[in-house]
Formats: sequence, structure tokens, C-alpha cells
Amino acid sequence: MLKSKDLVSMKDLSEEEITSILDVAANMLQVVNSPNKKTPHLQGKSIITLFYENSTRTRMSFELASKYMSAAAANISASASSITKGETLIDTGKTLDMMGTDIIIMRHPMSGAAKLLAANVNAGVINAGDGTNEHPTQALLDMFTMREKKGSIKGLKVAIIGDILHSRVARSNIWGLHTMGAEVTLAGPATLLPMGIEQTGVKVTTNVDEAVTGADVVMGLRIQRERQQGGLLPSISEYHKYFGLNERRLALADKEALLMHPGPMNRGVEISSFIADCEQSVINEQVKNGVAVRMALLYMLTRKG
Repeated sequence: MLKSKDLVSMKDLSEEEITSILDVAANMLQVVNSPNKKTPHLQGKSIITLFYENSTRTRMSFELASKYMSAAAANISASASSITKGETLIDTGKTLDMMGTDIIIMRHPMSGAAKLLAANVNAGVINAGDGTNEHPTQALLDMFTMREKKGSIKGLKVAIIGDILHSRVARSNIWGLHTMGAEVTLAGPATLLPMGIEQTGVKVTTNVDEAVTGADVVMGLRIQRERQQGGLLPSISEYHKYFGLNERRLALADKEALLMHPGPMNRGVEISSFIADCEQSVINEQVKNGVAVRMALLYMLTRKG
């Protein structure tokens, strides 16, 4: 099913593995949509969510995914654990290992933390976001949504707009979409575009109109002010004027273009309320699809051997 016991980076997944995950997720979506959401897929398995950063969508969808499939699920908040007493990440991981944990789902402010944990535990590790590095399950649910609506990812023109520099969502989508044959264009202020990002095979521009023209998918990204130093962007009102997604800019895209956002949204900053709630928006569907994709991953990563 999957070659590794872990999902740390989209760079580690082949086209065949991504396709397999999306296929299983399509079946899991039927469970999410059904009135009875209880299946025995993970009966006897133990799933731990270990979050060093706040989260609503990712954490809750993983917890629901675990419970829908009858796993023994528990969560650890960094502020309410031995982490506050100085325990290292590896020691925390080994403690969970000795308790018989099958999957550890971790979000951490340090880039590379998921890879470090995965190398030091027997449990499978799912990266739920590591610093400004990657967020692979978000990319998978984004690609699942694109495939569900467009039939195929190959050949799609995808415009990703906003704070690329600090976005782990953007990085995972770049790798995943490239693997699946999509064409990606990035746009945002020059101060929020990573140096050398063109080497990943994407197009880069500071002109949002240029990026969205003719796009099949337009994805807005949240301005991550908590990760920024001063001087990286103008005022919020100026940012929305020059780089925000609005009705005029969405009209430049293909008439059947999808509007996406990983959430949480800053309405009136990177996206206007009008288009966030328009018919082309699949933002709420991304949330639902996230549960199905995470169900698929938990199922596949507990089926080794």
C-alpha cells in the first residue's frame, strides 16, 4: 500500500502512492457522508495526536477519523504534558512507543521535527505540520478535492497566492502537484516569496492578476503574521488591495475554476467574504474531504505486512 511506515513529506510519495491514497479516500468519503459513521477498520489500533501548536481543522479531523474507524484515540497537548517539564521530543516519542501506540500524529513548530521523531520510534508518524516546512495531509486533501471536481490532476493550472515564504501548505502542494503532473504558479509580495523556489519547477510572479489568469484552481493562503518579522508586507488594507483574492481576480481564472483555501481564513485580508462563500468556493468541502483523506492514511499506515 505505502512503502514507508510514516508520512513525513510529500517528496517521499510516488504518483502511484498518491493515487492509491486518493482512491481509498474516495471510499472513506462514503463513510463520512453516511448517517452511521462507525466502521471497524482500526479496531484494536491506538492513535495519538501530539500537537505542540494550536489547530482546529487538522487535529479534529484526525481525531474524528480515528474514532469513526473504531481506534483507541487520545490526544496530548504540549501545555498539559511532561513537555513543560523539559522532556525531549524523542523521549516523549519513546514513551508513547512503549505504551503500544500504532500511529503518532504530530504538529511541531520546528521544521524537521516529524522526520526526527519518525527515525526514533517504531510507531508510524504522520506529519501534521512542521514549522514552515510541510503539511502533507493538507496537500493530499487539496489534491483529492481537485480530482473529485475536475476528474484528474494532470494538466491542471493551479495558482497559489499569498504568504508562500511561511507556508508549509504551499510547499507540500508544490511537491504533490508536481508529482501528479499539474502546472503550479506562485504569486505574492516579493518579501513573501522564498529565494530559489523556481528550482522546484513552479512559475513565480508578484503579479496576482497574471498568476490567476486562465487558472483551473485558485488557492489563497493565510498571512501568517505569527511567523513573520516586521517589514515583510505593507499594511493589511494594502495587502488586500494588491494581493488579496476578490471577485475581479477570480473572474480572470477559468469560468469553472475552483476557489480553495486551507483555513483558517482572514476574510478581507487574503480573501474577500464574497468569493469565500461563492459557488466556485470548495473551502468547506476541503474540510470534509480532509476527514476522508486522513481516514485513508490511518487505514493504509496500519496495514503494513
